[in-house]
Amino acid sequence: MTDREIIEENIGRVLTDIDLPWPRRSGKVREVFDRGDGTLVMVTTDRVSAFDRIVGAIPFKGQVLSAISNWWMRKVEHIVPTHLIQVPDPAAVIVRKLNPLPIEVIVRGYLTGSSPTSIWTHYAMGEREYCGHRLPDGMHRHQKLPQPIVTPTTKEHDGHDELTSALDIVGSGLVGRELYEQVERVALELFRLGSEEAARQGLILADTKYEFGTDDEGRLYLIDEIHTPDSSRYWYAEDYEERLSKGLDPRGLDKDTIRNYLKSQNYFGEEEPPVIPVHKIIEAAEKYLKLHEILTGQQLNPSTEEPVARIRRNLGLD
Repeated sequence: MTDREIIEENIGRVLTDIDLPWPRRSGKVREVFDRGDGTLVMVTTDRVSAFDRIVGAIPFKGQVLSAISNWWMRKVEHIVPTHLIQVPDPAAVIVRKLNPLPIEVIVRGYLTGSSPTSIWTHYAMGEREYCGHRLPDGMHRHQKLPQPIVTPTTKEHDGHDELTSALDIVGSGLVGRELYEQVERVALELFRLGSEEAARQGLILADTKYEFGTDDEGRLYLIDEIHTPDSSRYWYAEDYEERLSKGLDPRGLDKDTIRNYLKSQNYFGEEEPPVIPVHKIIEAAEKYLKLHEILTGQQLNPSTEEPVARIRRNLGLD
C-alpha cells in the first residue's frame, strides 16, 4: 500500500489523549508522565497545533515526530547530551527527568514565517530589531539571512510564547549569563549540523526550535524534540530559488500545510479553529511520512494498531 492509502484507511485512528498511571503534564502535542524514579514517559500524540492552539489531529503524526526526533538525538550526542533513555513504542519514549530552562530557543536561518511572532511578520511591518538582532533593509520574504540567529522566547502559562532577547533573559535573571551563552553556542551548532544533513538530502532547514534542561549538577541537556516537522520548517532545495523568483512560497515538508490553510481562513488563534478538510489532513500526513523517508533513508511503515492499547502494552502496563 502507498502512504496515501494507509493514511486514508486510518484517517480516524488518531491518538489525541492517553491516561497512564502516573502524574501527568500536558503540552500542545505531548503528554508527559512522571514515573517517580527520575524518569519520564513522554507520549507524542497526533494532535497538531498552530498559532499556539490545538487545531486537529493527523494520522501517524506522533509516530513520525517521535521517530525523527529519536533519529536526530542519536546524531547530536557529540554536541550535547540528550534526555533520551529508551524507545519502548513508536510514539513513546522514556527520558531523564531534568530541570527545563524557562525559555525556548528558535534558530532562524531565513526571513520567513506567518504567525504574529514570526520574523517575517515583524519585518513586513517595518521592524528591523528582532529579539536583539538588527536586520538589514531590502530583504524579501523567505530570503536567507546573512547568518543564522538565535531568537529566544519565554514559556508563558497562558500558552502563548513571548519574544525576548539574550539581554533580557540574562538581565532578568531568567537564565544565568554563562549558561545562556552555552545554550546559544549549542543551539547554533545543532542548527549547523541539521542544516548540513538536510542539505545532503536536498532539503533546506529554514528554522527550528530547541528546548534545554539541566541536571542537578547544572549539566546542559537537549530535551523535548529536535528537527521534527513540528518544531522545524523544511523546504525542498531544488526549486527554492525558482519559486522565489516567481513570488511563490517554497515547497515545504512541515506543518505549514495546516498553518497556511488556517491563515487562508483568516484564523490566527484568537477563536475556535475551523474544521480542517480531510484532503488537507491527508496532505499533511503524507508530508510528515515523506520527510522521515528523505531524512533517514527509510520508510516508516507506521503501526496501525489501536494506539492506546499498544502503548500500554509496550510500557508493560497490560
